[in-house]
Amino acid sequence: MGKPKDGGASATWEQDVKMIFCDLCIREIELGNRLTTHFNKEGWLNLMKNFSEKTRREYDKVQLKNKWHQLKKD
Repeated sequence: MGKPKDGGASATWEQDVKMIFCDLCIREIELGNRLTTHFNKEGWLNLMKNFSEKTRREYDKVQLKNKWHQLKKD
């Protein structure tokens, strides 16, 4: 993903981790936490919590949001 601009660690996204993230995003959409083109506050909080529980990785909202936007382009 390149070097982070703020000096933080760069997120690593293996294929299985991407699939977990996608599954969690689908779940939040089905729960109604994405009413327009982006997730609401509850959706992002759920994504961060559930992603951390499933992957043991502590990615913040910015890292997850960046991946969300990248996956939409792919």
